[in-house]
Amino acid sequence: MVERTQPQDACWAAVDDDIGERLLGADAVLSGALAANAAAGLPDIDVSPAQGRMLHLFARMARARAILEIGTLGGYSTIELARALPGGGRLVTLEIDPHHAEVARANVAAAGLGDRVEVVTGPALDSLVALDGPFDFVFIDADKQNNAAYVEHAIRLSRPGTTIVVDNVIREGGVLDAESADGRIVGTRALFDLVAGHPRLTATAVQTVGVKKWDGFLLAIVDA
Repeated sequence: MVERTQPQDACWAAVDDDIGERLLGADAVLSGALAANAAAGLPDIDVSPAQGRMLHLFARMARARAILEIGTLGGYSTIELARALPGGGRLVTLEIDPHHAEVARANVAAAGLGDRVEVVTGPALDSLVALDGPFDFVFIDADKQNNAAYVEHAIRLSRPGTTIVVDNVIREGGVLDAESADGRIVGTRALFDLVAGHPRLTATAVQTVGVKKWDGFLLAIVDA
């Protein structure tokens, strides 16, 4: 979830559209979730279709049976992740805004995934304390000021081999600004510092461009 400051590049958006048409295809459930989000007044800050499918594939690569998502919004990424679960799998997603959580529950139910998804409402740092792991896959896309704390909780709730993915870590290059007073950039830089020095993590970050403009993901594996 990120507010954009730089203008859109028409070619980036066109390539994302082409990827959607050629590799993803039409998806009435996901399109319906986006329409429901818009009708309910939710901000247009979901992951892109290509990014959502990437998260789905990552969860399948990790053979995840238990997934934790921090930051639900209207449940678009939640649906992609829950679809990656095998029978008997579970996904817990944390959302601070009760209205967003209500919309997400309806979208998840419409996707036929209500039996494997639990939407927990409240501040994520409070909700995380009450959770029991381990989770096989963790996706973090919430307030950036608390990213480092979210990763520390993700590690606590992990097992060796757990995959952690954090969204919006490039911030249109803002991550380079060590003097920034923007709490989102300060929090993202703290995330990098934590991960870089953590003895249990192997990690990288990748920049992305597309309909969501210029941003990126941090990817980490819990080693032990």
